Amino acid sequence: MSRPGPISAKPLSVLLSDVFSDAYAKQGFAARELVTRWAEIAGPQIAAHSEPLKMQWPRPVEGQPQEPATLILRVEGPMALEIQHSSDVILQRVNRFFGWSAVGRLALRQAPLSRRNRPAPSRAPDPKAVAKVAETLSAVEDEELRAALARLGAAIKRN
Repeated sequence: MSRPGPISAKPLSVLLSDVFSDAYAKQGFAARELVTRWAEIAGPQIAAHSEPLKMQWPRPVEGQPQEPATLILRVEGPMALEIQHSSDVILQRVNRFFGWSAVGRLALRQAPLSRRNRPAPSRAPDPKAVAKVAETLSAVEDEELRAALARLGAAIKRN
């Protein structure tokens, strides 16, 4: 009986790379990094209120150099004016990312962003509730353990 060969498991990102590349290419993105790394490229302030939708490339004309694309951004309604005022900065950052003047113009589309908001970090339980639960834990000798159990109990009662 022969020994089985080594298992060559591939990461899911490698297997789906072609699928994602095709989807991004249909939206005019030469590289998906513009979408996936938008927060790094545009900066956290701008990325919090915008996301790239697609890039529109003008039709090439024979004998003429390729003109830069138009980057279409989805922007939250109230922030559209701020993003419009920052368009020069955004264009510089995007072109610096590509390494050449790939984008010459921004177009904004006001709509809710497609990504979900991250859940708010949980807040600490009320100190009065922690003290009340700690009173019931007199049988626990370890001081740190008693404090941790009191915080846990107060958090459970809050929810």
